[in-house]
Amino acid sequence: MDITTTPSIEGRRIVRYLGVVAGEAIMGANVFKDLFAGVRDIVGGRSGTYERELQRAREIALDELEQRARAVGANAVVGVDLDYEVLGQGNSMLMVSASGTAVVVE
Repeated sequence: MDITTTPSIEGRRIVRYLGVVAGEAIMGANVFKDLFAGVRDIVGGRSGTYERELQRAREIALDELEQRARAVGANAVVGVDLDYEVLGQGNSMLMVSASGTAVVVE
């Protein structure tokens, strides 16, 4: 399935719009405890552990987006937007959401 941030897919024609689809991943407080335990992992102002967790959350959100698009009969998703939010008291949770328009292309 093609998933893109652009409003169209070059060389393919959108023949049907099926609506907005979304996928989310929420990482709980234990993730942050583990991340802070790996502070020694920081090199040059970057934390490899934190980056891996963000990547994992993004992949989960995009996989969920794709599943929901397939469920409505789409073979592509255009206009995808990724958002990152910190949730909960004490900022104990991280949410990554992906949303876009499910379409049928030929």
